[in-house]
Amino acid sequence: MEVHFTPETESRLQELASKSGRPTDDLVEDAMAGYLAEAAELRAMLDSRYDDIKSGKVKPIDGEEAFERLRRKSHERRASHS
Repeated sequence: MEVHFTPETESRLQELASKSGRPTDDLVEDAMAGYLAEAAELRAMLDSRYDDIKSGKVKPIDGEEAFERLRRKSHERRASHS
């Protein structure tokens, strides 16, 4: 497989390889393995949440309502620490 990077990314990869003493191929392999594992974990979590909503186990809330709850909690915390 061949992978193409921007000059900036390639430069950063070369610098990390130089500092770490590891070949660039190993660094790219490790980075991709980590990324793919994280993407799979995220996908599983999203699928689970979707299933919870679809089954009625969890009720979705309006986005504005969610932000308002966060704002209230933030204000309450600030007030309690004053």
